[in-house]
Amino acid sequence: MPLKRVEPFVIRVDNSTGLVDVVPIYAGREPMPETMSRYFLTHYVTVCERFDFPTAESDYEECGAFHTAQRNQVWYAAWAKTNPISPLNLYRDGTTIEARVTSVSFFTRADGVADLAQVRYVKAKRQAGSSDEQRSYFIASIRYTFASPPTDPGMRRWNPLGFKVVDFRSEVEALPPQEALGGAVGKSGGTP
Repeated sequence: MPLKRVEPFVIRVDNSTGLVDVVPIYAGREPMPETMSRYFLTHYVTVCERFDFPTAESDYEECGAFHTAQRNQVWYAAWAKTNPISPLNLYRDGTTIEARVTSVSFFTRADGVADLAQVRYVKAKRQAGSSDEQRSYFIASIRYTFASPPTDPGMRRWNPLGFKVVDFRSEVEALPPQEALGGAVGKSGGTP
């Protein structure tokens, strides 16, 4: 009976002992350590919340590699040129947005599933030709999962472990952390 599918594998030889083994392939079924989730969440927010016209197309495609099908529809609508608040329309004057993650916190739902994270980040906006930076502070609630890695080589180079953002909700924080602390200290006369 002919083979229906070819699956490549890598054979590893230890230089010092000569032992031979087959390198396992990640199939998307093992739980990921928190450090991997933290890396992907930080990378996702840094890339998907920034805007720089020369890298916008690449960033758009890379973010799409991290989305579920439903999230990709929302992402497409947000970036469509027919959308008046699309980054392509808002920042076509050369304005750039940089996103810097300040913290990542993990939460476990009541049913025991650990697929929620809260990411705090700063968006630094620079108008074209200006060195002044306007900072806005955000907090994002992200539901994520690890699925089977993508089979498309283009997508796999960005997302080799199948990290997927199921839901993303971002809100502006009321006050930057320094201002909130400074205001509380100044009013009460002591440390909060």
